[in-house]
Amino acid sequence: MAVLDDVSKLKSLGSNKTDYTYEEPCVEMLEVFPNRHVGDDYMVEMSFPEFTSLCPKTGQPDFATITVRYIPNKVCLESKSIKLYMFAYRNFGAFMESITGKILRDFVQVSYPVYMNVIGDFAPRGALAIRVHATWSQKEGFHTPAIRMELRE
Repeated sequence: MAVLDDVSKLKSLGSNKTDYTYEEPCVEMLEVFPNRHVGDDYMVEMSFPEFTSLCPKTGQPDFATITVRYIPNKVCLESKSIKLYMFAYRNFGAFMESITGKILRDFVQVSYPVYMNVIGDFAPRGALAIRVHATWSQKEGFHTPAIRMELRE
């Protein structure tokens, strides 16, 4: 089989045994692979519709769809490691705003993209739905028009 991308450093993808952690997400869970198209500003979008975390005060579950949009720089985020990272929030207590910010910081730390936006679209609790946007960009002011467009959606 011909292989286009270097997968030699990936640990989670294709392993015979997957370790599921449901206690605390950490940046070390995330893996990346080389971006073969550095300089091409293409957008990667991924959605995780089965996100679950806990309210830090009540312990009740919070459900959300987490959407990540980013323009890769030198590396791309590996999808299975993202899935395992997201599963780690299952028994983790934090407010919705903190979760969305942590996901953004962790993803930026491992991938240092040109641009990244994380949207936490949390299911209503007590008739109130919360949607959190967290954005990061290498270029100052680069994210402002993108946020305005995303908020119109």
